[in-house]
Amino acid sequence: MNTRIHGGTDEHGPVPFDFSSNANAVGPCPAVLNAVQQADALRYPDPNYTALRAALAHFHQVEESRIVVAGSASEFIQRLTTCQWRKGCSSYWVPQHAYGDYAHAAQVWDMEQVDDASRAGLVWLCNPSSPLGQAESTGILKLVEDHPDVFAVLDCAYEPLCLDEQARASLQQRDHLWQLWSPNKALGMTGIRGAYAIAPLGESRAVRALNGLAPSWLIGAHGQAMLQAWTLPETQSWLAESRGVLAQWKTDLLDCLHQQGWETMPSIASFVCAKAPREIDEVHLRAYGIKLRDATSFGLPGWWRLCAQKPQAMAALSKALQV
Repeated sequence: MNTRIHGGTDEHGPVPFDFSSNANAVGPCPAVLNAVQQADALRYPDPNYTALRAALAHFHQVEESRIVVAGSASEFIQRLTTCQWRKGCSSYWVPQHAYGDYAHAAQVWDMEQVDDASRAGLVWLCNPSSPLGQAESTGILKLVEDHPDVFAVLDCAYEPLCLDEQARASLQQRDHLWQLWSPNKALGMTGIRGAYAIAPLGESRAVRALNGLAPSWLIGAHGQAMLQAWTLPETQSWLAESRGVLAQWKTDLLDCLHQQGWETMPSIASFVCAKAPREIDEVHLRAYGIKLRDATSFGLPGWWRLCAQKPQAMAALSKALQV
């Protein structure tokens, strides 16, 4: 049984107003949805994903040889960690509050968690972070940059959902980092799986090892269509507009929570961590069609992660919290 905890649909099925998932509530992106609906599900995709890798390389202005296709961000986390373990890596570093799959993948291979990132064989970064939605610390970024021997991965899952334009553009130098991109959250289409990574300069051997560990046809036609449409100008234009909408919805969310006496942490993303003034009854919220993300597994007992949602969802949440 999978004991890992995630937001989104659970064993009880989906809810009408899901604040627990970080999917872009403005979505789905029309251009990407159309591409997915037009995908050819009758045939195998190209196992080398030639056209997709070319499109992603052009989008990021990097060499095609640096693109690694992944089944999902979580799949890549497992595969990359396995590659590091095979090379003799025995330690890892993660932020104090971070996505649980980083540590889970390392613990599968009995890696030791260390407090000093400069001594770790594998370092995980996320900007903005989850669950806090805060910018990665400049200290850890500088440490990684100053130690080229540190194998570091920057999870970019929430960068497209960063509502602070200056912060989103601040991290320019990335060629010393692995970058992990999973656009389905930003596109509001988390049911479609597919991701990719950009290798640092000079990591061709690691790219070959990662590709060697991958099964054939990592993603199907629908995931391939999603990732290819991600690179389209109309998709990026829609995404930029959606951030403006999400910013207003996030303001509405914060206003609602503060009016009900909740404490909130700072966040530059489309989601926020909040602490209720009293114990939360999840069954009660479920009756109103609402689900929140318990942040206990992130090391934040008593806190909940909530994402910006449509006005209908906000009305439901406000009503549920008043009862």
